[in-house]
Amino acid sequence: MQEPFSVLFSLCNLAAHQSGLAKVKRQIPETYSLRPFYVLFGFFGTMTWILSAIFHTRDFVVTEQLDYFAAGASVLYGLYFATVRVFRLDRNTRLLGYWTFICLSLYAAHVTYLKFWRWDYSYNMAANVTVGALHNLLWWGFSIRRFYKTGARWTLLPGLIVTWISVAMSLELLDFPPFAGALDAHSLWHLGTIAPCYMWYM
Repeated sequence: MQEPFSVLFSLCNLAAHQSGLAKVKRQIPETYSLRPFYVLFGFFGTMTWILSAIFHTRDFVVTEQLDYFAAGASVLYGLYFATVRVFRLDRNTRLLGYWTFICLSLYAAHVTYLKFWRWDYSYNMAANVTVGALHNLLWWGFSIRRFYKTGARWTLLPGLIVTWISVAMSLELLDFPPFAGALDAHSLWHLGTIAPCYMWYM
């Protein structure tokens, strides 16, 4: 196992998504129009952290590519889902169809470029940071608007979660030599996402 702490923390994130997915299926009625989007959120999270654990166990070309493609899909789905939830596109079939087509097209173009044109780490990072930033802006806007409208404290939770994740992500930019050859900034980034992952499903 090449990066034991990254594997461990990836599995902890996986457990958070599995726990949350079970909660969604148990507590949200099948008739609720947003339920399928919550289920897909759990699915993408599950696949992302399984493939992350595999990649950090053994770094091969195929495990690296699968990890990157799954992470990209998860980040883009986050933006897709945030847009659906904030603007309630689940209530507008036409707009939902357009938005789904746009996101699927963007993901296909992203994977095609990396796989068949150029495996570009800088581009991949820039694409994920841009999509992630848009995702965060939507949730911050949602939280602020809903809090001022209702005064309910729960409305601040999405903004708090994405702020937490943004702070944790800064570890990716503040790299340092790994302690004991195992605990590095990237593994700590994975550690930092566990708690907010559980919070998404509250």
